[in-house]
Order: sequence, then C-alpha cells, then structure tokens
Amino acid sequence: MRFSLVIPCYNEADNLPLLLERCKGLANKPRVEVLLVDNGSTDSTKEVLQKLLPQYPGCRAIRIEKNQGYGFGIVSGLKAAKGEILGWTHADMQTDPQDALRGLSLFEKHGDDIFVKGRRYGRPFMDVVFTVGMSLFETLLLARPMWDINAQPTMFSRRFFESWMTPPDDFSLDLYAYYQAQICKLKVHRFPVEFGKRAHGVSHWNVNWAAKRKFIRRTVDFSLQLKKKI
Repeated sequence: MRFSLVIPCYNEADNLPLLLERCKGLANKPRVEVLLVDNGSTDSTKEVLQKLLPQYPGCRAIRIEKNQGYGFGIVSGLKAAKGEILGWTHADMQTDPQDALRGLSLFEKHGDDIFVKGRRYGRPFMDVVFTVGMSLFETLLLARPMWDINAQPTMFSRRFFESWMTPPDDFSLDLYAYYQAQICKLKVHRFPVEFGKRAHGVSHWNVNWAAKRKFIRRTVDFSLQLKKKI
C-alpha cells in the first residue's frame, strides 16, 4: 500500500454518503486506501458505514467505542493504516478528500522524507484573522514557522509517524505533527486547498467565540509544554 488517508468521523452520519462519493476517486487509485475512523459516534454513523462501505472498494473503517478525542481517533487510524505514506483530513467536506492526490504528487516529486499540508483559501474573514493570530503566536513561541496549523490534508511518511512520542489526544495533534516535522528537519511543502462550508451539521469546536477561547487556552497550554522541550 502506497498511501493511506485517515478520516475521523464523529457523528457524521449525514455527511457520509457525500464523503464516500468524494473518496471513491481517491480509493480507486492503485495502492491507495481510505480509512474512516468512527470515533465513538453516538448517531447512526456505525450503521451508515456498514450499509455503504461495501459499495466503495478501497474504503474501510474501524470503530472506537468511546470518543477519546480528535487526536486519539486519528492516531488510532494511523496505527491501523497500511500505507507507506500516511495522512488525514476531515469528514465535514469543508476540504475535498481528493486534495490528498495533489499532496501525494509532492512525495513522488521530492521523496518520502517531507511533510505536506494544505493551505486554506476561501475562509470567512474573521476565521482568517483568528488563524493569523494563532500562527504568529506559535511561530514566535516555538521559534519555527507555524502557519495555518489546522489546514488539511496533513501527510507524511510512516517512518516519521513511528518516531512520534505521546501525541496529544485532542485538537493539538495538528500542532504536534507540524512541530515534530520542524524538529526532524523535514522539508515542509504546502499547496492551496479551497475551504468551503460544511455539507451537514456544525463544527465540533468552531461554533462561537467561547469555543474559540477554549480552543486557544488548550492550544496555549500544549504549546508551552512543547516550548519546555526545546
């Protein structure tokens, strides 16, 4: 298996038909798989996956019975994945899973020892302001360029993943992976990805400014832990 794309799904039953249709063009490629992680969903995600997955060769799923966080779900999927190149993206269709094909082409061009992330465009102005502020904070604190940290997809080699030590279980995983790539001196390659509206449902964290404050507080705490290790 050349590439595995992990997609964590928490209560995404309504998005799954559209998501799997978009994954079809990716999973039909030779030596590529899509691994959906039912991350402790309490809606009908499990049943929808059981019904739809037989129609999509190259797509499979694992289930985590109790949600233990965004990062926990992704890392569980990465451990179960079979690819030489690993990556993840979101299930909400704000970015297209097929964006990963453009990311994969960068590995074919530059070799496996790189770190690849999307770079979002088309977002609401205030979300851009929020991201710029967080990027500046992380860049100054960690003394490394850390821009648009939560952009997807995120892609890297299995060898790099196997070097991780105690990755976080929450949304700090994006920061952790990006930072570890900098520590390991991997060349970072970015490419533009359109960021649209959710197909169904609402964000599990970006719902209002109170949620953003909670996210900031959690991210700052984790960033300070990383700073101590420098």
